[in-house]
Amino acid sequence: MESPPLGTRTDTSGHVQRRGTGSSAGQHHFRWSGTADGEAGPVMLIERGEQLAQLRRNLHSCEKHRMGHVALVTGPVGMGKTQLLETFGKWAAATGARVLTAAGSRAEQGLPFGVLGQLLHGARLAGCDTARVEKLMAEAAGAIPTAEARWAAADELPAEGPMWPPLLRDVFATLLDLVDRGPLVLVVDDLQHADATSLHCLLYVTRRLHHAPIMVLLSETSTLRPANSLFHAELRSRPRLSHLTLPPLTVDSVAQLLQERGGESGGGAGNSEVLQEAQRLLHMTGGNPLLVQALVGEPSRREEEDGPARVARVGDAFGRAVLHSLYRHEPETRKVARALAVLDRPVSQELLGQLLGLLPASVASALRVLHSSGLVDTDRLRHPRILHSVLSDTPAEIRQWLHERAAKTLHEYGAEPSVVAGHLVASGFTGDEWVAPVLQDAAEHALSAGRPDLTVAYLRLGCEAGTDEERRKALTSMLVSARWQVNPLAANGDLDKLVRSAKTDGYPVSAAVAAVPYLLWQGRAEEAAEAVAAVPETKAAETAGPEDGRLQAMRLLVSLSHPDFLVSVRQSQGLWSKAASAPHSVSPLLQAVSVLGSALLPTSEVDSTAAAEQFLQRHHLDRGNRGLLVPPLLALLYGGRADRVVTWSGILLGRPEARHTPVWRGVVRSIRAEAALRLGDLAEAEQGARAALEDLPAPAWGVAVGGPLGTLISCATEAGRHAEAERWLAEPVPTGMFRTPVGAHYLIARGSHHLGMGRHQAASSDFQRCGAMMRGWNLEAAGLVPWRLELARVQIALGNRTHAAQLLREQLHVPHGLDERTRGRALHLLASTAAPDHRRKLLSKAVELFQSCGDRRGLARALADADQVLRQSGEPGRTRHFLFRADDAAQGSESAPWVRQAPEWQEQQGKPPAGEDADRDDVLSEAELRVAVLAARGQTNRQISDALFITVSTVEQHLTRTYRKLNVRQRTDLPSWLLAMDDHQPRKVQDKVS
Repeated sequence: MESPPLGTRTDTSGHVQRRGTGSSAGQHHFRWSGTADGEAGPVMLIERGEQLAQLRRNLHSCEKHRMGHVALVTGPVGMGKTQLLETFGKWAAATGARVLTAAGSRAEQGLPFGVLGQLLHGARLAGCDTARVEKLMAEAAGAIPTAEARWAAADELPAEGPMWPPLLRDVFATLLDLVDRGPLVLVVDDLQHADATSLHCLLYVTRRLHHAPIMVLLSETSTLRPANSLFHAELRSRPRLSHLTLPPLTVDSVAQLLQERGGESGGGAGNSEVLQEAQRLLHMTGGNPLLVQALVGEPSRREEEDGPARVARVGDAFGRAVLHSLYRHEPETRKVARALAVLDRPVSQELLGQLLGLLPASVASALRVLHSSGLVDTDRLRHPRILHSVLSDTPAEIRQWLHERAAKTLHEYGAEPSVVAGHLVASGFTGDEWVAPVLQDAAEHALSAGRPDLTVAYLRLGCEAGTDEERRKALTSMLVSARWQVNPLAANGDLDKLVRSAKTDGYPVSAAVAAVPYLLWQGRAEEAAEAVAAVPETKAAETAGPEDGRLQAMRLLVSLSHPDFLVSVRQSQGLWSKAASAPHSVSPLLQAVSVLGSALLPTSEVDSTAAAEQFLQRHHLDRGNRGLLVPPLLALLYGGRADRVVTWSGILLGRPEARHTPVWRGVVRSIRAEAALRLGDLAEAEQGARAALEDLPAPAWGVAVGGPLGTLISCATEAGRHAEAERWLAEPVPTGMFRTPVGAHYLIARGSHHLGMGRHQAASSDFQRCGAMMRGWNLEAAGLVPWRLELARVQIALGNRTHAAQLLREQLHVPHGLDERTRGRALHLLASTAAPDHRRKLLSKAVELFQSCGDRRGLARALADADQVLRQSGEPGRTRHFLFRADDAAQGSESAPWVRQAPEWQEQQGKPPAGEDADRDDVLSEAELRVAVLAARGQTNRQISDALFITVSTVEQHLTRTYRKLNVRQRTDLPSWLLAMDDHQPRKVQDKVS
């Protein structure tokens, strides 16, 4: 079939269309549907319509004026040069032009006439006789003197000899034979890799295009150094030369591509979500079309642009595109890219050159090329995914060498120890004297920043480096601390070394202080006590120096955590109690432990909860030992401020370093779980305790395992899931745990489970054992373990109300440290042993205390019991208020056996018994209830009016009816249960009261 004339094109259905030269040819986006071999598969040119239109005009000019033209397309790797040449070539062939194509290759750059041979191959396929030309080419190739000369640039290759003139003439004559029926297009891609002999021939052709309709279309990629300078100098002197530079993509073009590839509709390119995604892709790729199209083609493009590098996925198109781009650059450019990936931080060109052994000018050229191709932004790789792709392609031995060179170079340039240490660890280099001090400095910084994982890596390498004995001991001490924060079980070996070394040296203060917390965690209290007792006595806390303060803190910690040891330290409160509330402390460690000591040994002189709040406020943002914050949290818990524990633990767990310190995170979660349990939130308590055991497996908890286990046992018991409680009780615990307050906490939880199962003797045994421990230790902080109260529960279950009342009165008369929750629980239980007239007052006070401390389950229990008392006294109106208040208090917590013990009509969705009128006069309306609650809280009529947006007269009318219904004469006579009521939702009040 005859080809259509120039100036027309054939669409996919075979119709001939006139080629337009209007504005549409210069639009930014162009799609050519179909491929050269007719297979389906669209080829997309993005934002290259202007360049394509220019080439079309150039070819049209060749046909019209019968004059040749040279077009040079330049741009970085991946900018679409090859795509542009292919698209134009297909269009030109479809319009009747003959198109001969060739491509340069780095591997074939030393092959004489390689590019010219590809062009002549196309001419031969078109029916042209090329035998004579090919013979002359073979003779010319054989005349090249050396193999090195074949790789020379075009301006360095001597084109001399008798075969060259006829060769050049025959080449041009062969090409002229192809222009009889239309213009000829010579397309050469990757000109920078073309062989020198072919470049000589191309220059010869370009000089003779004045009357030949031949278009020479060349493309060249940016390189480190300009290639073939004389060739370009002569080429650019041609009068009919077009130079087209392909720029990066814009946001609008990327947005258009997203819509076309993703099939998104609505809003066009201006759609805000599409534009936002386009900006993200542009940031990742620098507008490089190769990289952009790889990202657009991924199944999921939504990735945090500044997130950590992901592990390469199977079929990672973007990673392949990065490597495709990288390997089309020169080897020096790849070296610079790999160095940037290893460094992963901005560095100077001078440093980069010293690292690689390159001149700064060479580094600058490589950075320019990498930046133009979208891989580098300023002086570092543009995106973590690019960095990961480059690193994953770098052989292990090269990466190790780069890390070693980076460590040495950065150290010479005075980089931070943590930066240098990272490269030392990656390379394993320990050959210089400066290595050990740098690793030690980096380890100290990492440990204070909450990165014990990095600290372990630094210290392990530091111990392998040649160091003196003193430094080795210091590194071992730090290694114990770091490993313990990640996994206490992994620190055992180093801890034993530290203890043996300390014994040999006579327990210096630093060694004693370093070893004690970890010995106590493992239950090795004898060794801990020996370590701190071996050091001579020091000054009082208020006059002690930092070293003295740390030693006193460790002594007090031994005495508090294992009360059988160093009893005299605990009893000498004058030496440490003042440090708890001191505005400024020389030793924060001593102050923190003193705050805990003041909570466990309460006195009227020190407000432990206030001291704990002040300490947390002052130190919660400190970079350093996060263990300092645990004693104040425990002090708040034992002081009855579970609500503040929940608040502070949430703040601490939100700190970034919590992610890297599983031990500290687990301890804080365990404390938070117990606080949630004391607030009546079983779901939160169970979730927190389980999370604590996930952070740290039970064997790694040492004697502290009783904390999360005790909370889980209590949660299961409270919810009536006794089989689950039995499973938690089956978890093995160390025997040394029962020599600690944590063991007492565990005994209370186990005894409560026994009591719930009706095993009164076992429950009594656990509670009595706990009481014996606490009395022997002289620790009477009710917020720790109110064992008398728990033992009273057993006596009540056995019917021994007199004995129970005696125990409860003893609990209520503890001199110091009786928190509101314990008082509320004691009064609630005491009410069950009291006469009916006194029971009502006790329950009313218990309700107030539970409301104040925030214990929802305790409040619900007290309100439910108050309901029974009121019903027995014949006051059903108040009964309903108590019932719906008890129901509200139990919202959000799991169903428990005591809930099912509510009166029958409460179980019927709040409906009164049959025959009882819902509109009785002794039932407060919603409006009356709101006014009564505010009045009971002491607000004046005017204040109530302002709060409820009603008139003072209306307030007075509501109060009058309320007094009549409740049978009181004035607001001071209003029942105290009104104080326990929160602001109610109007719908709830209407449903449950009226």
